[in-house]
Amino acid sequence: MEFCINKNKRKAIHIQFKIMESTSNGEIAFIGKYLIPAASKETFLERQNIARAYIHTLAGFVRDHAYERITENGDTEYITIATWTNDEALNNARELVQAENDRQGFDRAAMLKKLNIKMEPGVFREDHALP
Repeated sequence: MEFCINKNKRKAIHIQFKIMESTSNGEIAFIGKYLIPAASKETFLERQNIARAYIHTLAGFVRDHAYERITENGDTEYITIATWTNDEALNNARELVQAENDRQGFDRAAMLKKLNIKMEPGVFREDHALP
């Protein structure tokens, strides 16, 4: 895991990262990076724990990790990594998570907007060009 942290003029911290998972067997990592205002953290983590417990039950789930860092102003930078056996497992998980959210009447996008949480999602694979 390689992190490069740069501060811009407004003292916000931007993290550029490359996650290296053992994907020679086709595994794929879904990574979410969040910037969470201090007042929203508890609500976010409650919902995050529900989501993590649910994905652990899905076919193709391999492992997950979560990392946090408290910023100078008390907000939280939070990174989640969920590794899946392959693209098909990840795509199925996305559909099942959305269906479960719909069943519960939960709108993730609305929650993030209401709590002023910024999210950057991405799908990552191992860089096989490295020695």
